[in-house]
Amino acid sequence: MRRRDLLGVFAASTLGSQAKPWARPTTALKGTAGRLKQSACRWPYRGIPLPEFCRAAAKIGLAGIDLLGADEWQQVRDCGLVCSMGYPVSRRDFIATGFNDRANHAMLLRELEATIPEAARHGVPNVITMFGNRRGKSDAEAIDNCVAGLNQIKALAEAQGVTVCLELLNSKVDHADYQGDHTAFGVAVMKAVNSPRVKLLYDIYHMQIMEGDVIRTIRDNREYIAHFHTGGVPGRHELDGTQELNWHAVAAAIADTGFQGFVAHEFTPTRDPLTSLSEAVAVCTV
Repeated sequence: MRRRDLLGVFAASTLGSQAKPWARPTTALKGTAGRLKQSACRWPYRGIPLPEFCRAAAKIGLAGIDLLGADEWQQVRDCGLVCSMGYPVSRRDFIATGFNDRANHAMLLRELEATIPEAARHGVPNVITMFGNRRGKSDAEAIDNCVAGLNQIKALAEAQGVTVCLELLNSKVDHADYQGDHTAFGVAVMKAVNSPRVKLLYDIYHMQIMEGDVIRTIRDNREYIAHFHTGGVPGRHELDGTQELNWHAVAAAIADTGFQGFVAHEFTPTRDPLTSLSEAVAVCTV
């Protein structure tokens, strides 16, 4: 199941047969050791009620839950965690409709203007938005459009202390026609906007598919990245020996940059979900 299938229906997904019963993680952690704050995206664990998922997440060492609607932020805070990345809206075309098209700006800015102060009040450090689908636009045109739109929201984000994160996604497997499908595109936008509160969400799964060279890319562009997502390639499954990347090395490279944000796990478990999540936390503890 892909995240795009869940956008707009926050409360209506399931893990199917893998989600029940919810076994206790077999990898016991007393808290996230090392240098990275880790969280987990909510959508792969929708079959587990949020309060129960929060309790389990805290036990295995997570500091937050990622990709939540505003109606869920307080529930997470009540469990002693933080929503590490919030959605500004529930909309089915959320990924495809982005800042690369000026026709979208009024709607996107209205959504962010309403959400950013609310995020600040709930201690949500990041709010997600998208570059959007190409629909025939050149990269040069799209970059100009993104800069024009994001320049209109950066002052509010800076004043509220909330980072607007634009996600890099693959257009090869999961999100056909998505324009922000290479790091260079996203970095060009970030350089032009030049704000400490407008940054990239670097999704390692997506960028491994599109361009590889993950560790060097992270090192070279660390000042433009505020958030990371994980997910094994191929298949977007566990961070284990079936995958292309050495996740412990990737995590160490992120930590070595002095990164202070969140690394959020975003993979679909093929085994007991909480055990798989616990193992991912362990492998990324550096």
